[in-house]
Amino acid sequence: MDIILLKDLDKVGEQYDVVKVKNGYGRNYLIPQGIGLIANDTNMRRLADLRKREAAKEAKMKDVYQKIADQLVGKVLKIGAKAGTSGKIFGSVTSIQIAAALKEQFDVEVKRKKIELPVEVKNLGEYKVNLKLHPEVNPVLDIEVVAD
Repeated sequence: MDIILLKDLDKVGEQYDVVKVKNGYGRNYLIPQGIGLIANDTNMRRLADLRKREAAKEAKMKDVYQKIADQLVGKVLKIGAKAGTSGKIFGSVTSIQIAAALKEQFDVEVKRKKIELPVEVKNLGEYKVNLKLHPEVNPVLDIEVVAD
């Protein structure tokens, strides 16, 4: 069964993707919960309209994203983590922690899905993180993981 996702869903797809799922999962969970629609002709036309609206909305947001990028240039985000004596942290630093630290330290709100970690952060030190704010605005953020 082909389904149009109306919300991001882990391990299935992102908003406005057309995905193939098992019939029971689509009929009994996705559609009743309002997470998906059956991908028929009418809904596919509706999807095209939704994508156009979303693209127009993102185009308007480009200036906002550019201001955020300019605000973060040259700054270092400090994230505290519990670590052992060798400098290895317990667990790892995730995009959720980075988003929370951005909000706390710079009063900038960035969705966690727009934060891309090129490597897994499992040790104390400095790292570079890519922010995929807009197709034309992709700043690189310096983060420093320090012992808590």
